[in-house]
Amino acid sequence: MDGFIKVVKELPTEVALKEPFRVDCSKRKGQFDYIESVLPSLLKYQYISITPAMSQRRDRYPQYAKAALCQACYGSLRLARTLEQKAAQLLEAIPKPFLSLHLRFEPDMVAYSQCDYSGLSPASIEVIEAARGDRKPWTGELAHVWRKRGKCPLTPNETAFILQALSIPRNTNIYLAAGDGLVEIEGLKSTYTNVVTKSALLSDEDFLNMHGNTKAALDYYVSINSDSYVATFFGNMDKMVAAMRACKGLHNTLFLSRRAYAELTSEGLDGKELMQGLWMAHKEDFSMGRGYALPDCFCDFKP
Repeated sequence: MDGFIKVVKELPTEVALKEPFRVDCSKRKGQFDYIESVLPSLLKYQYISITPAMSQRRDRYPQYAKAALCQACYGSLRLARTLEQKAAQLLEAIPKPFLSLHLRFEPDMVAYSQCDYSGLSPASIEVIEAARGDRKPWTGELAHVWRKRGKCPLTPNETAFILQALSIPRNTNIYLAAGDGLVEIEGLKSTYTNVVTKSALLSDEDFLNMHGNTKAALDYYVSINSDSYVATFFGNMDKMVAAMRACKGLHNTLFLSRRAYAELTSEGLDGKELMQGLWMAHKEDFSMGRGYALPDCFCDFKP
């Protein structure tokens, strides 16, 4: 909150000896607004305590208050010390400069999307089918509509094609931020030869003993400190990384458009025509160095 309000570690004696006036902002109170519910008590009593609030009408906050909230939240985020040390070691081992690529094409992700893909290897089809359970892929016109809405994860091969359309050099150092069991990865590695993974850079003992959330935390740390960040999806990890990078002033961030790829290929475009179409679809975000999550983000607002 530095720059917005004065923060102290200890209360002045004349305040600390008093009992604070308690303001109940709990969720059971329903919709409320700090300006209406809290500020009057603060001005009247000067010293108050408030309960946490879950239903906040942030749309009514002025810009500086939104920025303060955003900066306070992201500025307070820390990894556990041992985990940060491991993440720093991983970051040091990655060839520089590098691009962090968050690629989402794990079997469970594909199964959850309910998308169907042609041209996958038998091994990929087998593990995807095993992950589907009762969640069957859409078929017919519904599948076509679902894909054109941008609901289908990009395959590694499709991702590589878009990166080429954006003129990302094929010798770019790429750190692969992805979950376990990523399939069809050769579709990316056959085009971009300098792809590194945490499983290759960490010792076998370290990697095998790590929980999935720990691995995700390593990907997060590396991604917020990478020279560039490219995401193929728009999940919580991507939003967190993009906002933190904005907070740190690192705007080389881009979200690849699944919708643009689906729409252009449904029109029958391929080869150079498809590349040109993909470039035009990403041109504005690419030149600005930010993804479509960031224009409404106020993390880089300065007091």
